[in-house]
Amino acid sequence: MQTMHPTLLIGPADWDAQLMPLDEFRARLDSLWRANPQAGGAIVFGNAADHAALSYLTNFTPKLEAAIALLSRDGAAQLLVGGGVNMIPAAKPLTWIGKLLPLRSAAKAVGEWSTGLPDGSGVMMIAGDAMPDAMHRDVVGAFGSTVAVDDGTAIVQAQMRRKSKRERAAIGAASVILGEAVAGLRQAKDGGITAAVLAAEHAAWRSGAQDVRSLFSLDGGRTLLPFDGPVEMAVDPLQIYLAVRQAGYWAEGFVMLSAQPQAPLIAAEAALQAALAQVAPGATPAALAQTLATATPGFSRHPVTTPSVIGIGLALQQDVAAAEPLIAGEVLSLRVGVSDPQQGAAMVSAMVAVTETGHDIFWSAV
Repeated sequence: MQTMHPTLLIGPADWDAQLMPLDEFRARLDSLWRANPQAGGAIVFGNAADHAALSYLTNFTPKLEAAIALLSRDGAAQLLVGGGVNMIPAAKPLTWIGKLLPLRSAAKAVGEWSTGLPDGSGVMMIAGDAMPDAMHRDVVGAFGSTVAVDDGTAIVQAQMRRKSKRERAAIGAASVILGEAVAGLRQAKDGGITAAVLAAEHAAWRSGAQDVRSLFSLDGGRTLLPFDGPVEMAVDPLQIYLAVRQAGYWAEGFVMLSAQPQAPLIAAEAALQAALAQVAPGATPAALAQTLATATPGFSRHPVTTPSVIGIGLALQQDVAAAEPLIAGEVLSLRVGVSDPQQGAAMVSAMVAVTETGHDIFWSAV
């Protein structure tokens, strides 16, 4: 689920070597080099809105301005930090990389860094599509015509799909906080939309959330809105989307609360349970989506919850190919949304980790 992100990211993002030790990042880099033996180095871009790959390889989360990591196969690494020289001391605790430089001299730093790459080796550009055009031209131009620059984004995305034991624990912790937020929402749902969502967000903050995002519906789940002012009215049914981040890892949930039976909600909850029963290695997102469609006759698929199966972790949404079999180690958000002009709409979801023999449910609306 893509939501508006804050202009300035808040919440602690320091590197916790107990939670994600250096060996975890070394293993990720080893996998990166094995996937592209011709690459002598990698350039990894990240900004406040798109930093999953950068965080995955460096632990660094850009709070306001962008950052670029320069990673070498021989183990040397440096990080170019936005905001000028004054931001470097504040950035140091956020990463395992020891050498930090200002981003303003990116082309110069890239050119100097490239002289240390093995002769004849190439460079991977990771998350380069999110890089501003002028910066991209300067960075690529710093290599001249002697170094081949290939897109390595898909390699890192494939690595990020299978979560390590430590990553699953981090997402599990985020899912526990999500559960606390939903519990707060349930307790305050009759006090108006703003009061209910604030109760949910405060519960998440009290539980240690690093970031909280929310959306709400005024039309029974047909559409979702961000807050741009207080909404004192109470609605029933109440459709809410919540996402929380803990230690860089996300958990999300669609929840509908109603005092009266709602046909769309009943159908969506039954469909979610049917799909959850099928989550296991080898199942495909397409098959799960078909189960959801079969279990909700008479309803259209809700556009907000399309696709029904997404990857989640350092990114709030990573698309999963419909025909690609699920693999042990990946963590998914399984979302069900139904809509009908007469009966109304509803959206529910679950956070689920695929295991060797089936799945573990981290959180579920049912």
